[in-house]
Amino acid sequence: MNRRRRRSITFGVLLILIGGWFLAVELIEPLNNWANAFAEWPMWIVAVGVLFLIAALVGGTPGLAVPAAVISGIGGILYYQNATGEWGTWAYAWALIPGFVSVGVAIQYLLNGNFRQALREGGGGILASLIMFGVFGAFLHPFVGGPEFMGQLSAYWPVLLIFLGLWILVKPIFKRKRRVEADVV
Repeated sequence: MNRRRRRSITFGVLLILIGGWFLAVELIEPLNNWANAFAEWPMWIVAVGVLFLIAALVGGTPGLAVPAAVISGIGGILYYQNATGEWGTWAYAWALIPGFVSVGVAIQYLLNGNFRQALREGGGGILASLIMFGVFGAFLHPFVGGPEFMGQLSAYWPVLLIFLGLWILVKPIFKRKRRVEADVV
């Protein structure tokens, strides 16, 4: 089966499943009650990201793993903020978005069967994103609030900056040298 046909089938099946879910929620009252109790609005955003991931897996389109990770990650941030009321954490939570992109890139390479490249391409971005989140959170926590551990990071943000600097210095050492082959005419 060609790739275009496979994508079309995947998209069609996903639409049928989504439509079936919403129809079942409307028609079956216990399911409706459960959905209303469980699925606060941010969970719908996470669900869209999960659908993208399913499409990446089933449809043979690993590139969809990147938007899947970004959409689900932002949904997760919004779920936390909605549950706690700490909307001010967005002042530093945005620093996680590059990490979500890197998670998506890593998943994309894993779906292509390339573990080494998944680690190389995704790992650095995830680490940098977490360090940025920690540094910005340590600075901004006293002003906007957030989880208690962010306030405790204020004593350690210089260490995070040192680790980031070391990573930037050491990363080129571990990069694989590519051989340049001259074309013989």
